[in-house]
Formats: sequence, C-alpha cells, structure tokens
Amino acid sequence: MVILMSNRKIRVLPILLTIILLVVLFNIDKITDYTAKIISPTPSVVIDPPNSYASNNDYIYVQKTSTFVPYSKQDLYNIFYSVLDNGYETFTFYCPSEYTDCISDVQDITGDQTVITDFGNFVHPYNNFSNIRVVTDSLGEVDIVVTKMYSESEILDINDKLDSIYSELFTSDMDIYDKILAMHDYIIDNTSYDLDDGENSGDAYGVFFGGKAKCAGYADAMAIVLSSLGVKNYKVASSEHVWNAVYLDGEWLQLDLTWDDPVVANSVNVTDTIRHKFYMIDTETLLSYDTEEHNFDQSIYAELRVN
Repeated sequence: MVILMSNRKIRVLPILLTIILLVVLFNIDKITDYTAKIISPTPSVVIDPPNSYASNNDYIYVQKTSTFVPYSKQDLYNIFYSVLDNGYETFTFYCPSEYTDCISDVQDITGDQTVITDFGNFVHPYNNFSNIRVVTDSLGEVDIVVTKMYSESEILDINDKLDSIYSELFTSDMDIYDKILAMHDYIIDNTSYDLDDGENSGDAYGVFFGGKAKCAGYADAMAIVLSSLGVKNYKVASSEHVWNAVYLDGEWLQLDLTWDDPVVANSVNVTDTIRHKFYMIDTETLLSYDTEEHNFDQSIYAELRVN
C-alpha cells in the first residue's frame, strides 16, 4: 500500500521540527538539570571544614547543622547561620522535593535584611558578611555567595593590635572578668563616637586604628575581644542599636560600650568619667533604664529574655 503525503504536510514537517529544535536549544540547561534530577534526585552537598573562627555554638534561635538538607523554615535558618559561622564564602545546598515551599521560604529569608543581619550577629565578626548573594533555580538548587566584612589583611592587623594591647594590659594575676573590664575600659579610653560616619566607623578597624566608631564598631571590637579570650558571646540588635551579650559562669549578661562611653555633645566632652552603667548587667536591669534603643526582640536573642 502506498501512502501519499500532500505537499502542504511535507512543508509543515520541517517547520515543526525546527520549532522543536529551537525550544530544546533555548531550554537545554533546564532540560539537562531536569534529567540530572531524575537520575540523581538528591544531589550531594559538599561540606568543607569550618575555619578557625567558627564558634560551633547552638542557640535557641539558630543551631548548627551538619547535613544542610532543609525540611522546614527553621532548617533554612540553621543552614544560613551555619554557612556564616563556618566562614564559607560560597556554598550550595538543595531543596528536597517534599519541601514544596523551600525556594519561596529562601526568598522570604534573603529578602528580609533584618533576618539576615540577625544570623550574622550570632557569628564571629570575622565570619560575618558585608553582602550575601543568593541564587535559586526552579529545581531546588540554592547557591550562596558571601562577601566578608573583614579582609584578610584587616584581620591580621586587628589580631596583631590585640596581641600588643594584651601584652600591655594583662598581668598573670588577672582572671577573665579583669581582662574583660580592662578591654572594655581600653576601648572606651581610645575611641570616640563617630558623628561623621567616617570610614570603618561601623567595624572594629575603626576602633583599633581610627579611634572612632559607631555602635556597630564598638560591638564588633568587643565581640572580637571576647572571642579571642574564649568567652561565648554574640551581638544583640534592636532597630536602632547594637551591643554585646556575654555568657559567663552559667549566666547571660549584657554590656554596651557605646552607652558606657563618655557623652560627647558638640564635640566637647561633658564628662571624662568612664561609666559602667551598662557593663555586665542582666536584661531586667537593662530594660529598667527605659532606653528605647535597647528594646530588642527577645524571641531572637532568647537567651536574654526575661522569664
């Protein structure tokens, strides 16, 4: 039997094939990813060792993860915290198919600067970020790129500076409380609040090499000191301010070097007495001062909440 095709059908066939080919070419990456996902539905996550500044601490709000496989929004919180705490500059993880809201939850998290900043407050300042870029695809891959707050040369400078300060201030009979107090007073003695938003005023470099800082600079400097002394700590942030929390002898206490610094008005020191009103106090005492800048979210910095 002979089947005859009309000329019209013969002409349409190459056009259809061309269209199909173009669709394939323009979507080759998606097709390849989809095929790869079918073949290997759970891609393996490459987990490098943490750097030397990782704290490896679990908190009520965020905890370290070792698997980096999320099944809830809390798991995503833990992944972002762990990426920062480990000091990673790049990291890739994958949303499992059963977590259907994973990508949208990632976008919610990374779209809220306050949430990302809170994660950074729980890690060593050297592992904190100045910028985070997150790229997702429809198949569940999440790529994180971290730009660090401090360069390697700045870290070396600060560490060398601290070694010099410690050798000058610390004596063999000083305990950890003496050392924290000495560094609290040293930073206040050698730093003034920056009213002009100068370079590095928001980090510890401005404290140790510029002598001027905003509250973020004071808090970073003290966090670096506390970590170098082996003291568990993190930074606490409200909508307007940031300071330090310290864990010693089974108790969480707070200290705020910015508010302990002598008051400066119109570039004139109105007092030259170092205050310790905000030094190593509990949350009830802090809140009793009724300063709006210290109204922090106790569900985030939950170790400090008033029972």
